[in-house]
Amino acid sequence: MKKSARRASAFVEAMARIAWQEFPGHFGGALSKALVGPENSGSSRIDFRISRYAPSAYVQEHVHKVQEQIYYVLEGEGMLTLNDDKHLMRPHDYVYVPPGVRHSFTNTGTAGLVFLVVTTPADDEPQPKGGK
Repeated sequence: MKKSARRASAFVEAMARIAWQEFPGHFGGALSKALVGPENSGSSRIDFRISRYAPSAYVQEHVHKVQEQIYYVLEGEGMLTLNDDKHLMRPHDYVYVPPGVRHSFTNTGTAGLVFLVVTTPADDEPQPKGGK
């Protein structure tokens, strides 16, 4: 992942200017817009996205080494898997996923599943002791 220099000031951006992407491990129309992260803010601490999954779209099961995540559902419904447990997620439901928890998310509804994703730190590689 290419990292840019840290911005010296806050910024405001129109979401419409950010392109939808299907990131690795995402399938069937599981699209996201990377709103704040290393690419546009230089932050190494946060990755903030909005995601929209078409019906049946999903992110494959995966585990983060050091990253923590929060998903907050805005529209639609989907099945979230945490290790061996399944949870139906609907608007205003949210989940905290600590490092080491296997998880996946699939749109099981008939409309788009729209949710926010906050990930910290932005990179899933452990930092060496003592900083950078």
